Amino acid sequence: MKKNWLIIGGLAVIIIVAAIFLIPSQKASEQHKFATVVKLSGLAWFDRMEKGTLRFGEETGNETFLLGPPKADAALQVQIVEDLIAQKVSSIAIVPFAPEALEPVLQRAMDQGIAVISHEASNINNVNYDVEAFDNAAYGAHFMDQLADLMGAKGEYAVMVGSLTSKSHNEFIDAAIARQQEVYPDMKLVAERVESYDDQKIAYERAKELLKAYPNLGGFIGCAMTDPVGIGLAIEEMGLQDKTAVVGTSLVSVAGAYLETGAIDAISFWDPADVGYVMNAIAARILAGEAIADGDNLGVPGYEQITLNGKVITGQAWIDVTKENMDQYDF
Repeated sequence: MKKNWLIIGGLAVIIIVAAIFLIPSQKASEQHKFATVVKLSGLAWFDRMEKGTLRFGEETGNETFLLGPPKADAALQVQIVEDLIAQKVSSIAIVPFAPEALEPVLQRAMDQGIAVISHEASNINNVNYDVEAFDNAAYGAHFMDQLADLMGAKGEYAVMVGSLTSKSHNEFIDAAIARQQEVYPDMKLVAERVESYDDQKIAYERAKELLKAYPNLGGFIGCAMTDPVGIGLAIEEMGLQDKTAVVGTSLVSVAGAYLETGAIDAISFWDPADVGYVMNAIAARILAGEAIADGDNLGVPGYEQITLNGKVITGQAWIDVTKENMDQYDF
């Protein structure tokens, strides 16, 4: 009988050991839910960003999705984040329309253990990290250098931002104006920053107003993805392609036709898909208890050697496009 109990006991030990090795741990098999919240749904820029978030989900086996309000409105973004907190998502990546308006709800998310990553919001506080594709001041100064070259370094110009509360857009323009004042004294800013609310139609209407108010206007810088396109349409309609230069942030899929006609001279951008992927990858590292360090390689072009300053992660990821090289990009 004793021998039988020893055999039974031995079998039990074997079964337990086998279970330890053959059954995955809860932590290893745990699937996270990664949400990405953008300024505005249905915009080509954020459609492209969604591709990166979905690619991250496919590669890691996590659930990823992207959503945004039907119009650029901070209150609507706050409501979306509140809903995500109630859903107990694992992380929230967000491109805030007005960073200060999101601070309280993002703090609530962090208090619930949700990893929070922002983009285009280097001044935001209640996040684990903010991701910037590049140094915003260098990007803005680069716009001014492009515009000055197109305008012969003289004449009147105007600037457009998605919102006066958009941190990145205003950092671009701060640097552009500083560059003009320092290097191009014969150029003149004709008006205060014009807001487009990330809306191509509003950008078009504001551009027409400026062109009528300032008949000698020689150039524009547009910061929101829709700005150069709205400006370009106004210029094309008024037959000013050879008189007025346009540079700014956009995508070939949206601005390509105007690059072809010369209504837009040059666009610059960073790949939103890469940012979508990187934000979720950073969130995954936070959830795994891993730190982010200066010089880290995040595994995406332009983010192979990041700079970390406080909470702000900066890559080297901008791309310049003109009519001559636009066929290299399919987004």
